Amino acid sequence: MSVSTLSNLESKGGSQINVVVEKLSEQLAMDVAAFSLRPDLFSEQLDSYACAGGGTAGPFGEGRRKPDISSLVNRLTLYFADEIFRGALRKGSQIESDRDLAKKLGVGRSALREALKVLFVMGIVDICPGQGTYISERDTDFFVIPLSWSLFLNSTQIDSILVVRDLLEEKAAELSASCKSEEKLAKLGDVFYQLKVAYEQENVQDFLDKDIEFHVCIAECSENPVIYSEIQTIRNLLRRISQTGMADMKQVREIYHEHLKIYGAILSGEPDGARRAMHEHMQKSSSRYRFF
Repeated sequence: MSVSTLSNLESKGGSQINVVVEKLSEQLAMDVAAFSLRPDLFSEQLDSYACAGGGTAGPFGEGRRKPDISSLVNRLTLYFADEIFRGALRKGSQIESDRDLAKKLGVGRSALREALKVLFVMGIVDICPGQGTYISERDTDFFVIPLSWSLFLNSTQIDSILVVRDLLEEKAAELSASCKSEEKLAKLGDVFYQLKVAYEQENVQDFLDKDIEFHVCIAECSENPVIYSEIQTIRNLLRRISQTGMADMKQVREIYHEHLKIYGAILSGEPDGARRAMHEHMQKSSSRYRFF
């Protein structure tokens, strides 16, 4: 924007003033409302904001920099969830304009649009150019998918993720021992058989692939969709960032026998035994992996 245009806006205002204010608020990490303050109050709060290093609450925000997309995605999903719970939104409902929603959440419109694009990819919302954004009408795990997504975006918190994984794996094994689905148990048996073949053939890579599949099948046999989704996510995450050195048959042999114990307890319908066997396996597994 030219100097002359800015000069005109300063003296006369104009239709572009809102655009300028919005751009400035995004760049300075300020709330748009700050620009509606009286000049003396604006100056006063600007000074206190600068002295505090950006930590002053109020129209200048809560010391935030450009919003982290992962946290904004979580905020949006929680916001939409609250709106659904209170009946203000349902499948197919149109959400507020990005301008109104950005103002309500205290973020810039560009950051909000990026977060909405993520929700679109996740199947949470549908974006219709020129029409608006809508809560998706497709069948989707509205409250599970964002949780899985947040795990991927926070892969640096490995220790915390491993704690969650261990708890979920143990509970999945316990629930699986009470599984009534013959189809799911048959699938688990098939995967264990493939794991056994890979072990006997000393095919390490195939064994490791079946190892992951074995755990995911146990999660499926738990018949708890949240456990299943989160274990699937965590397993894929750990596989992506692991520098595992499980290339020798000694470790493969240990894992196979630990899995055999878990599988036996599940088939025998022993929830406590399955949980204990999985707990033992998780404890030993922690020493087998190295992460970035």
